Amino acid sequence: MKSILSIQSHVVFGCAGNSAVVFPMRRMGVEVWPINTVQFSNHTQYQQGWQGMVMPVDQIKSLVDGLININSLSSCDAVLSGYLGSATQGKEVLYAVEQAKEHNADALYFCDPVMGHPEKGCIVVPEVMDFFKYQALPKADVIAPNLLELETLSDMKIGNIDQVKQACTMLLEQGVKMVLVKHLSKAGITTSQFEMLLATADGYYHITRPLYDFARQPVGVGDLISGLMLANLLAGHQPVRAFELTNAAVDAVLEATFKQDRYELQLIAAQDLIAQPEVKVNATTL
Repeated sequence: MKSILSIQSHVVFGCAGNSAVVFPMRRMGVEVWPINTVQFSNHTQYQQGWQGMVMPVDQIKSLVDGLININSLSSCDAVLSGYLGSATQGKEVLYAVEQAKEHNADALYFCDPVMGHPEKGCIVVPEVMDFFKYQALPKADVIAPNLLELETLSDMKIGNIDQVKQACTMLLEQGVKMVLVKHLSKAGITTSQFEMLLATADGYYHITRPLYDFARQPVGVGDLISGLMLANLLAGHQPVRAFELTNAAVDAVLEATFKQDRYELQLIAAQDLIAQPEVKVNATTL
């Protein structure tokens, strides 16, 4: 059984950060050790607001040290990081990555560089953006930006698929083994489907899934993509197959959420197809 140390946000109600990935990854047969960067009552895109706190300085490091004390990091196969409440937490995440790799040389660092979307109510301080760009990126084995985050990481304005590939090449040349662009948005090939791109040393791969006409777009989809992709990689799937399985499972969750007319991701309803997704769309080589 593979084990993942997942360091990201937590909401009491709903699905975002660890609350969006811990159950699905466990349902896939992966042991997950969650460390929360923030604990909120609900995600920040509720108009009514939220309650909660950013975890104190040194909390992450202290918990990692506790894992070291019981010699558990020797069986840690990957560190997954997502939303950070402060730039200081970024340094603690890299401490966790350093310790995981020291205790297990094969451990991966999967970085989801959450930089926020102010227009959606997701706020991240500029120092966190700088952390991902200048400190996390050089340490990451896999990085999973959306289009806006890819623009920040590459210092490019991206408007088409060729520019996406160019930006991904820049990241690969900095040492990242894999780039998963979780949402191509305006740089995609079509407007009728949701599109993602996977870049590896072997090439560039494009995949689509249906768009659903939600009254309010669910939150936590990007977190879910990252968690499922990492779990599929640890299961031994080759990158392109892991990409296809991830796409299929996320589509199953979104379809269940849409059919039930819910705002929060319906992970429980879709759990069987998370564990055993039905791949209807294969990735194509660009």
